Amino acid sequence: MVNATLAPEPTERAARDRSAATGVRVHARRRRRQAVVAYLFLAPTLLFYAVFLALPLGFAALLSTSRWAGFDLGDIDPAGLDNFAGLFADGATFLAPVLTNTLLFALGTVALALAGSVLVATCIDRLRFQGLWRTLYFLPIVTTVVAVGNVWKYMYQPGGLVNGVLNAVGLGSVAFLQDPDTALPAVVVVQAWASVGSAVLVLTAGLKSIPETYYEAAALDGAGPATVFRRITLPLLRPSLLFVCVTQFLTGLQSFALIIVMTKGGPGDATNVAALEMYRQAFSYGDWGTASAAAFVLFAVVLAVTLVQLWLFRRKGEDA
Repeated sequence: MVNATLAPEPTERAARDRSAATGVRVHARRRRRQAVVAYLFLAPTLLFYAVFLALPLGFAALLSTSRWAGFDLGDIDPAGLDNFAGLFADGATFLAPVLTNTLLFALGTVALALAGSVLVATCIDRLRFQGLWRTLYFLPIVTTVVAVGNVWKYMYQPGGLVNGVLNAVGLGSVAFLQDPDTALPAVVVVQAWASVGSAVLVLTAGLKSIPETYYEAAALDGAGPATVFRRITLPLLRPSLLFVCVTQFLTGLQSFALIIVMTKGGPGDATNVAALEMYRQAFSYGDWGTASAAAFVLFAVVLAVTLVQLWLFRRKGEDA
């Protein structure tokens, strides 16, 4: 008798069910409207990526397996994997020296820029007017590559500033950009010099994030500057170092403008890199298929190098 009295009436239960169903429908309509509004706001960005990323990527994939001189789309002829095979065929120059130069250029740039930026950032962190010093070192970043390349090109000339300094200390002049043995290292120095500014900004921010209490505890324990730098600064700076390594390596692998301004890939193929080779194949030789295939090979190299860098840093304890 009591249970019958406390149980809700059928009409009341039905009303509650209808109210719950109505609430679910209203919530679903609200979510759909929010999704539509979100996609409307995202539409310009999605359209931009579709036009300037997805479509060119798909067209490049098509060209990498085709032969095309770059004029009439109706002249695109399927070629399968012949373009990729041609890059690594006997006598081809893409693997050596082009791809080899690309890796050496990127490695040299990363090594010099990283060492220089760590040194500069550590020094700036101990100076007054730090904003001024960071600005001065960042100036090459906002300077056009053409201007930087031409200035250093004249500095490397036999009568330029660099050889003038060498002559002043009793050394002979060096044909930096004309000698195949020195041309690539000379351009690497310029690329590293131009890259130090951005790396310094990242590393100085990383240094500021290290708590001072660690340094105070090390000073109380009598640790010297070298020990503090090796045991405290470098381990805690690893996330910033990872970012600098990855970005600088990607920039080095894709470098093009500085080399074409300073050496145009010469002498011979001493400074010819993958990006410049793609440009030559497409615009100088009219072989867009080979240029597209080289682009995908370079993409695979960039992806592999980036994954290796991330794996190495994570293996050392940094989940970046």
